[in-house]
Amino acid sequence: MPTKRTPPWDGLLIDCRLATLTANGEPYGAIQQGAIGWKDGLIAYAGPLADLPDRPAALAARVESAGNAWITPGLVDCHTHLVFGGNRAPEFERRLQGESYEAIARAGGGIVSTVRATRALDEDALYAASLPRLRALIADGVTTIEIKSGYGLDVESETKMLRVARRLGTEHGIDVRTTFLGAHALPPEYAGRGDDYIDLVCNDMLPAVAAEGLADTVDAFCEGIGFSPAQTRRVFERARALGLPVKLHADQLSDLGGAALVAEYGGLSADHIEYTSEDGVRAMARAGTVAVLLPGAFHCLRETKLPPIDALRAHGVPMAVATDLNPGTSPLGSLRLAMALACTHFRLTPEEALRGATMHAARALGLADRGTLAAGQRADFVLWSIDHPAELAYWLGGQLVRGVWAGGRRLVPA
Repeated sequence: MPTKRTPPWDGLLIDCRLATLTANGEPYGAIQQGAIGWKDGLIAYAGPLADLPDRPAALAARVESAGNAWITPGLVDCHTHLVFGGNRAPEFERRLQGESYEAIARAGGGIVSTVRATRALDEDALYAASLPRLRALIADGVTTIEIKSGYGLDVESETKMLRVARRLGTEHGIDVRTTFLGAHALPPEYAGRGDDYIDLVCNDMLPAVAAEGLADTVDAFCEGIGFSPAQTRRVFERARALGLPVKLHADQLSDLGGAALVAEYGGLSADHIEYTSEDGVRAMARAGTVAVLLPGAFHCLRETKLPPIDALRAHGVPMAVATDLNPGTSPLGSLRLAMALACTHFRLTPEEALRGATMHAARALGLADRGTLAAGQRADFVLWSIDHPAELAYWLGGQLVRGVWAGGRRLVPA
């Protein structure tokens, strides 16, 4: 008796329009009558429906019609501070009344206030506080997310944050990339002793994080209210010795040469960069460092100094877009809204914004296996209720997601 042949793919969506973001000569890398199939967590086929190698039913264990809906790569949020305790809504009111972010921070608010709230929570409580924020991002199309520490500022609390971040990814089917940001602010117990605190970061925190395998990258806040270029160099040198790649909160409030500094270390990304000079942009271009644009913080702080968008375009520096989700300066829980803000504030095109929240964001995390729809890439993709990809940056809010797949597993609807 003949044996029944097992279809080669795990799933196949037909009757869909694909925004592949590949270089096929069409805006958005579009395929108007397409199909996408996946196997073992990877894309097996993404192309014209007419070019499928066999009948759909023979190709996949499960075949569904997408009803001519659009599919894009899964969104990648490459800069977040998602794990934290409490919130800073009262500071939002103070800024609206005229106080500056710097003045609030120097008076004991800002990052340090979130440090107090985060230290007070045990791991389970911190996980519970962070989970709704993760779920909101997934429901909006995010399939890969970076989560930083930086609200602990001691060995125990920093490692706690990173363990919670890892747990969020493991338990919810989303790829979480973790970043150690111990050099985020001075904790109260080190007030006026910045170099001593950097000693702690380099000699105690970083080795502890590396020993547990808790961080994929290392970050720092190089700014007048953060850490100097010299102190940042010390962190980067220690990260390099431990085999960890670096990125940087660079040139957000002033030009301290942060973009050029992180480029010097072959950094994955320079983030914020409102004040980065053209020399800094050139250094990023030479090093292959991605510019991560964070329009949520720009919007909430009512900044007026724009990142050097024209220079980034002129020198071919990839521009990623991220939420910068954090309790103080960017309480933004939608990467789609970040895309919209990048278009309105920074004058990105909708296609640049989508590429920034997919392929360029993946590159900012050192990931080459996602961000486009192509065979061999991770099966991370989103099915949208839209008539054109530009709508992803056009609509301010609203529910546009019909389905989210990460590694071939459907996350939304669960």
